[in-house]
Amino acid sequence: MPAWKLLEREVLLHQPPFLTVERHHLVLPDGREIPNWQWVITPEYVNVAAITVDQQFVLFRQEKYAVEGLSLAPVGGYLEPGEDPLQAAQRELQEESGYVATEWEALGRYAVDGNRGAGIAHLFLARQARFVGKGESDDLEAQELVLLSADNVRRALYAGEFKVLAWATVIALALLRLAA
Repeated sequence: MPAWKLLEREVLLHQPPFLTVERHHLVLPDGREIPNWQWVITPEYVNVAAITVDQQFVLFRQEKYAVEGLSLAPVGGYLEPGEDPLQAAQRELQEESGYVATEWEALGRYAVDGNRGAGIAHLFLARQARFVGKGESDDLEAQELVLLSADNVRRALYAGEFKVLAWATVIALALLRLAA
């Protein structure tokens, strides 16, 4: 299938390191032109469904600016420039929760928005996690570390307690992997 072609790009807003908005002039495979396609650039990030040696999910109960009320959340964060996604996932797990894991499985690399960009999510399952001491986290929100069984995580997922799409996705994929 032929690809869309980019003829021109214009930066409309540049607020490093978290946001750039561009206007793209595109040509579709059938020759039609779209001169005003908005494109959003945000950093790539990781989310980690971490499970302890005692089969407990390592999660947070926290607030986020764009989310109403408290949400359950997995470990996650942005990749540093030039950082490998697995290294970022391992770093974020220790920094945010104080856990390290010996078994890592990639659950996929996903475009956040198939039409507008908005970054790439790298999702991971970390098993055999054990507490080694909390690292230096730069999170802005208050959060409470919680350990939940797979059954409680499944119930929370069904109840909508993971209020960010990437968070619900990494948890759902982890639960599917564990059931396989």
